[in-house]
This record gives sequence, structure tokens and C-alpha cells, in this order.
Amino acid sequence: MITHRTGLILDFGGVLTTPLLPAVLAFEQREGLAEGACIATLYLDEDGVRCTHDLERGAVTQAEWNIAAARRLGVAADNLMGRIFADLRPETAMIKAAAAARRAGVAVGILSNSVGLDPWNLYDGYDLDQLYDAVVISEQHGMRKPEPAVFQLMLEMLGKPAEDCVFVDDTEQYLAPAAELGLAGVHAKDPKETIAQLEALLGVSLV
Repeated sequence: MITHRTGLILDFGGVLTTPLLPAVLAFEQREGLAEGACIATLYLDEDGVRCTHDLERGAVTQAEWNIAAARRLGVAADNLMGRIFADLRPETAMIKAAAAARRAGVAVGILSNSVGLDPWNLYDGYDLDQLYDAVVISEQHGMRKPEPAVFQLMLEMLGKPAEDCVFVDDTEQYLAPAAELGLAGVHAKDPKETIAQLEALLGVSLV
């Protein structure tokens, strides 16, 4: 007998929004940077990674990150995070699927590694507190994915054990640590594929 899961934990950027990479590439083009400059400078370089992790934990502000990242990239610091992700849009199919899951009785939470909230707020306009059962933005709790404690916090807020929940993220490296806790993982690459996998795991229609 198949036991369907009753909790759904969603990453935000790249799951409830359009993919991050095309937005970053468009920013590089607008700024006259070499393709891949942001990834190399901010996510592969050791100091860049450390600064981004500090931002996600709330140890540095977005304004401070903007200054440090702008120096590395050789661009203006003013609202840099907002400029990098200016092309992000709501991923409406996933937002509708999450709403359908809640209507079917599934508890739905948002677990997001923050990119800071000021001067640019990635979450503006998404009504997270109204539309979801629990919301964990990493910087507000001093920890980040894939640390086990942040998953445990999300599970406590949902009132669900890990074995009852599915975790969806566009960052594949976060799925294995979540699986070690008992969460079923779905790597978000294409909304239709993601929704099909979720329907099978949750046992409900998400359209």
C-alpha cells in the first residue's frame, strides 16, 4: 500500500519564481560582463561564497553584500541584488500547484535561503504569510540550507515529521541532506515535471 505524504516544503527562488540562471545571465549582458562572471565570482570563489553564506544567515546585510560583490564584479553597488534578479517573475504553475495542495489538505511551507530583504525584497508581492502554512526565511533564524536545524525548524512549524513531507528545491545539493532526515526530495527543473512528481508523492491533483 502506498502511503502518500501530507506535507510540502518549497524553496522560493527558482521554484515559485522563474529560474535564477537566465536572470543572472541577462544581468551580466546588461552590465557588459563576461558570461558566467557572477557564478565564478560570487558562487565559486571562496570569499564570494563565504559572503553569500553570511548574507543567507543574516550575518551581513544585503547592502553590505552589494558593496562587497560589486567590488569583485567591477560594477556599481547600488541595489546590486535587485539588478541581478530584475528579470525574475512568478512561476505561476507552481504557485497554483501549491494552492491546490493546500486545498487538498496538504500543509505547505516555504523554506528559503535569503538574499537579504533591504533595499530589495525578493518576496514582495507573493503574500507568503497569507498563502502558506509556515514560512522560514534563513536570515531571520541565523541558519541556512542545508543545515539540518533549518529543516527541523520548518518541520516543527508545519507540525509534521520528516517522513510525512516532500522537499522541493532547484539546488540539487540540498536534497541529499534533506533526504538524510527522511524528507522525499524533488529537484525542481521544469514545473510540469515537478508537479507530476508531487502529484505522485502527495496523491492529490495539483491542477
